[in-house]
Amino acid sequence: MNKSRQAIDITQGVIWKQLLAFFFPLWFGTFFQQLYNTVDTVVVGRFVSTTALAAVGSTGVIANLTVGIFTGLSSGAVVAIAQRYGARMDTEVYKSVHTAMLLSVVVGAFFTIVGFALTPWSLRAMDTTPEALPDAILYLRIYFLGMIPNVIYNMGTGVLRAVGDSKRPLYFLIAASLCNIVLDLLLVVVFHMGVLGVAIATVCSQILSAVLVVISLMAASGETYHLSLRQLAFHAQPLKAIMAIGVPTALQSVMYSFSNIVIQAAINSFGTNAVAAWTAYGKMDILFWMTLTAMSQALTTFTGQNYGAGKYDRLKQGVRVSLAMTAGFTVAISAVMFLLARPILSIFTPDPDVLEIGVGMVRFLAPCYITYILVELLPGAIRGAGKSMVPMLISVFGVCALRLLWLFTVVPAYHTIETVEMSYPITWVVTSVSIFIYYRFGKWLKPATT
Repeated sequence: MNKSRQAIDITQGVIWKQLLAFFFPLWFGTFFQQLYNTVDTVVVGRFVSTTALAAVGSTGVIANLTVGIFTGLSSGAVVAIAQRYGARMDTEVYKSVHTAMLLSVVVGAFFTIVGFALTPWSLRAMDTTPEALPDAILYLRIYFLGMIPNVIYNMGTGVLRAVGDSKRPLYFLIAASLCNIVLDLLLVVVFHMGVLGVAIATVCSQILSAVLVVISLMAASGETYHLSLRQLAFHAQPLKAIMAIGVPTALQSVMYSFSNIVIQAAINSFGTNAVAAWTAYGKMDILFWMTLTAMSQALTTFTGQNYGAGKYDRLKQGVRVSLAMTAGFTVAISAVMFLLARPILSIFTPDPDVLEIGVGMVRFLAPCYITYILVELLPGAIRGAGKSMVPMLISVFGVCALRLLWLFTVVPAYHTIETVEMSYPITWVVTSVSIFIYYRFGKWLKPATT
């Protein structure tokens, strides 16, 4: 198959310019994706009640667990397609796209059924406060009804990112976010539907984003990544490549989310105000996480294409450049959050008790963000080279196992919110050192065989 190549080739050119040109659309895309739940949080916190805010917040870690799985699988598709795109293997790109999109439908259907059925059990297992439990169950069950479009969107944008297109996913998310905001205000403020209204708004927005990304792939006539619904099928080699990267990455995300579920359960033990404060803080610190996620995704695509093209020195230079830029972004974000903690948190809740707890959380954790950047960026680069197992094992031990050990041993002995929060910087430092050692001395950069 010899198709035209109109997407972005990032195997040549000025590295920092290419990374930033790719980073900013991804950053804004992540911003609008996170805007779904953030707008939900603002609306319920301002127009419903603190209990409703706690209910929506209690579902966040479970929603993130499922999204993490989809993102992990889509990262497998990004790497498989980017490597083949960089190596000019057009027929294999075409097969990989159709394998990935069919996989998204199957995975989405599975999680719709399982998630809907297990919602009450999972929220009770997290010790969700009794007053927040009914609304939390309602919100999460409706959220799971939107799993298929959610996975299709994540996989479809992964396909576009793999070939260097980060702008159209941004446009789709802007449209979906505007839809979410309008429906939130309409259903909650006008029709007084409460948590039910924000849940419906979120699912409708996910459906819109999925439809837009599918239309864009189907309209890419003449491109190697053109999607034809009649050609959807599982192709053995692309499926193997996607799963080889995607499954370890998804498993890593699952373990991250599981440790965060345990943290959420620990926060729940401090009462509704603490849960509401943790929810508001989580929406505030998304600025840091979406910056890191966008740079990691940009670096994975950059690494994948350059690895496929055999440009290993350029690959390593890209890693160094991305680390320097991310460190600068992180210092700036941490300073802003530390200094403006109270006014920013006030956007989410006017409750003075909740604000006091939230400000303490922000000022404890924001200065520690710099210790995490290696944990995200180096595995992103290594995955781009087709290796994900060792980074997954390092992260599972350093971030997850060590964090759970802390939560189950130290926190019961010293039962304070600060002790719970301390589990983050301790595990970030240990994992950063471990992953750097592997990046520096491990045999992860070998010639591509795909």
